[in-house]
Amino acid sequence: MADNSFWQSRRVCVTGGAGFLGKVVVRKLRERGVKDVFIPNIEDYDLVKLEDINRMLNDTNANMIIHLAAQVGGIGANREHPAEFFYNNLVMGVQLMHRAWETGVEKFVAIGTICAYPKFTPVPFNEANLWDGYPEETNAPYGLAKKMLLVQAQAYRQQYGYNAIFLLPVNLYGPGDNFNPKSSHVIPALIRKCIEANEAGLEEIEVWGDGSPTREFLYIEDAAEGILLAAEKYNGPEPVNLGSGYEISIKDLVELIARLAGYKGSLIWDTSKPNGQPRRALDTNRARNYFGFQAKMGFEEGLKNTIEWYRANRN
Repeated sequence: MADNSFWQSRRVCVTGGAGFLGKVVVRKLRERGVKDVFIPNIEDYDLVKLEDINRMLNDTNANMIIHLAAQVGGIGANREHPAEFFYNNLVMGVQLMHRAWETGVEKFVAIGTICAYPKFTPVPFNEANLWDGYPEETNAPYGLAKKMLLVQAQAYRQQYGYNAIFLLPVNLYGPGDNFNPKSSHVIPALIRKCIEANEAGLEEIEVWGDGSPTREFLYIEDAAEGILLAAEKYNGPEPVNLGSGYEISIKDLVELIARLAGYKGSLIWDTSKPNGQPRRALDTNRARNYFGFQAKMGFEEGLKNTIEWYRANRN
C-alpha cells in the first residue's frame, strides 16, 4: 500500500517520463499527490550530453530522480545499433547519477533490464546470479550498459552513502506500447502482425526463431506500481527483480496472440533468425519481501487490453 504522505513533499524528475512506462509512472505519482513532477523531453534535454544534464538538474530542483530514459528495441534494433545502445545508455545513466549525487538529489531510482542477466542463467533468474556469465549476445551491449548503473549505485552507496537503488524489470507490455515494426518488442510486433494479416487476408505470417524460448512479461501498470513502491520503501544496495512470475514459450505466446486477435492463418517459423535468450523468468521474492510488490494483472487479460488499445489507437 502506498503512503501518500511520503510523496506529497517530493519533487520528482522522471527521465523518459513521456515514454511507454514513464507516462504510467507519472500518472501514478500524481495520483499519490506529487504536485511537482518534472518530465525532461528529449527535444530540450539530450541526457547523453553533460551540459543538458546540468541544465535539467538546475531546472528541476528535484529531490528524487526516477531514471527510465533509455534507447531500447527488440532483437533487430539491438543487432543493428549495438554501439549506440551501449554508448547512449551508459553515458546517459552514469553521468546523470554522478551529477545527481554531486548536486544533492536525495534518491536515485535506476531502472535496469532483464537483458543484464547471463545468457544461461538458471531459471527462475535470481539476483544472486547476475554476475555468473556474459549476457545473450544480441542485446549484451544494452544489457551491460544498464548493468553498470548497479555497479555505480553500489559504489556510490559504499563510498558516499548515496541512496541509489537498482531495479530489474522483465519485458513490459500493455496499452500505449511501441508498435513500430522497426523497433517494437515481441508482443506489440505480433499483435500488429496478426491484425494486419487479418485485414490483408493473408493465409500465413512469418515469426522469428523456432518458438522454443520462454519469456516472462510484466503489465505496464504493475511495472509502474513496483517502481513507485521501491522508490518509496526500498533503500538497500541489492538489485531487485520486478516480474509477474509467469513464464510462457514464444510458440504459445504467438498462438495466444493470434487467437485473441482473431487471426486463423498459419504461422511460419523462420529458424534462420535468432531466438534470443533460451529462457527468461524471474525470481520475484525479493520485491515481495523488501517492499511488498506483487503483480496483479493476469496475462491473457493484459493481452486483451493491449489488443483493444491498439485497435482503438493505431491511426
